[in-house]
Amino acid sequence: MGISVYIGAEAIVSPLGQTAASNMDRVLAGHSGITLQKRGGWKESDVYAAVVPGMPLKGKFEQLLEQSLSAVMEQWDPSLLSSEDTLLVISSTKGGIADNIADPFQPAVSRLGSRFFLRHRPLVISNACISGVVAVNTAARLLKAGLYRHVVVAGSDVVSDFVLYGFQSLYAVSDEPCRPFDRDRKGVSLGEAGGALVLSAEKSSFAGEPFLYRGGAGANDANHISGPSRTGEGLVRAVSKAIGKAGIDRREIGYINAHGTGTNFNDEMESIAFGRLGLEHIPLNSLKGYWGHTLGAAGIIETAACLQMMRRGSLAASLGYRSQGTSVPLNVLTGNQAPEKEIFLKTASGFGGGNAALIIEKI
Repeated sequence: MGISVYIGAEAIVSPLGQTAASNMDRVLAGHSGITLQKRGGWKESDVYAAVVPGMPLKGKFEQLLEQSLSAVMEQWDPSLLSSEDTLLVISSTKGGIADNIADPFQPAVSRLGSRFFLRHRPLVISNACISGVVAVNTAARLLKAGLYRHVVVAGSDVVSDFVLYGFQSLYAVSDEPCRPFDRDRKGVSLGEAGGALVLSAEKSSFAGEPFLYRGGAGANDANHISGPSRTGEGLVRAVSKAIGKAGIDRREIGYINAHGTGTNFNDEMESIAFGRLGLEHIPLNSLKGYWGHTLGAAGIIETAACLQMMRRGSLAASLGYRSQGTSVPLNVLTGNQAPEKEIFLKTASGFGGGNAALIIEKI
């Protein structure tokens, strides 16, 4: 019999709060962290973004990771983080690029290793916007291979000039808070956050009740450096493989947390993929309307939010959605709703053609 992988001890640090619980209180109340940043964009243009207050940009990447890890320790055996059996995996697209463009990861990774007395050098996963989901899937594979007993996955990205100007150069940034899957969507709203999760082969290591990680997978559509496949082929393959690894029937999936960036191409691609998979009727939301697109942190904080929603028995409305905006109609949540089943699917898509999916069950 294979090794079971448990997931929990979720942490979220964002403009909406310093813990997963406080974030979900505000999400379920319909609050957004996206605000107008006066003269915050290219050539001092106004831009909507979700920015964590009270932190200087320099050092913010590292501080968000540190706060996330500290929050995890309150829900998990804190002695295990410095154990020989534990690995830290860090998910980020750009790391501390606002501090050191030549070496955006190494300084923070080294200091975190010393700060938390880590026995192993942290593994950094930087794979565009699917980094967080890939990090969770990688952690599960390491556990199933018996290489570690515990893997802590932490993600962080910040709204630096480098990141914001890059998205503005692609004309991908909305001039209002993003509206995923909506007919009148105009693009992304960027956000910054930190988050963390624990994956463990030992259920008893969690202070609260963990969830069961069932399976995950990735695929690349090899279409374009920034544009997804119009057929959704990469996402179809990633989700199909995840379902196979989870050993479930797709009819057992009761909820989908989609990538849902609010761009025309991404949301359309996802709708086509879910239609091809026969999942278009399943309750679905995007959480980008609450935190913006947090890039490498997105897969971590959104998975953490899914665990919180399932714990509370309330799936959040897809903030910003008003009317059908994709060629394949989706069952986008327009209000908070109780989950009908215990299994959910989390997906992510990103630049370079990356697509990833994971499946988790409430036990």
